[in-house]
Amino acid sequence: MQRIATLGCLVLLLSSFLGGMAEAKKPTIGVAEFSNTSGAAWWRGGMGWELSGTVSNELSSTEKFTVVERNKLEKVLDEQDLGASGRVKAGTAAKIGKMTGAQYLVFGTVTSYEEEVSGTDGGISFGPISLGGKKENAYISVDLRVVDTTTGEIACSRSIEANSSGGGLSLGANFGGFGGNLGGFEKTPAGKAVRACVIEIVGYLECVMVDKDGCESEYAAKEQKRKAKTKSSISLDE
Repeated sequence: MQRIATLGCLVLLLSSFLGGMAEAKKPTIGVAEFSNTSGAAWWRGGMGWELSGTVSNELSSTEKFTVVERNKLEKVLDEQDLGASGRVKAGTAAKIGKMTGAQYLVFGTVTSYEEEVSGTDGGISFGPISLGGKKENAYISVDLRVVDTTTGEIACSRSIEANSSGGGLSLGANFGGFGGNLGGFEKTPAGKAVRACVIEIVGYLECVMVDKDGCESEYAAKEQKRKAKTKSSISLDE
């Protein structure tokens, strides 16, 4: 019985040790304030950090990352006068990493936003509630880059795109999911496009930073398709 008890203790210790190793292997990541160069009408003060917080929450929910709290990261980035620029020198990156514990810093810029609303007959509206009468589509693009704080170099980068469409019932109130200013757009095409973009961002980071199980080829194919689509839409005069 004593031998069995000793063996059981060893198993528990080994499990605890392996669990600790697995926990230590999680990338420690901080998401900086997002910036916006798209001119989107819905973007307003504070949304950069709200979007950062949404991405942080999604990353944390995967249980594959250790996410640095916003208040800790925001203070350090402000001290280094970085904000949402993402321009980090090696020495500065190392200092930020040491002060926050972040191995990686995520920077994002909303570079494009387009929305199309087409009207139809029969729609009715009352205050913030509308029923039928319109079809809405939205497109958003975010330039994403991840900086390695040990080198100051970009570990990975990608342009993330998302589309949303909607119609029928539209509610202008905040029903959860997003917070702050973003909450008012929860059920709108803009809110849906942002949510889809956040999911794509998190999926990409999971793939290239943690899983690395061949999923990279899927994102490489998406990137090639995006570039081909962009190239086909450009007309150059000879």
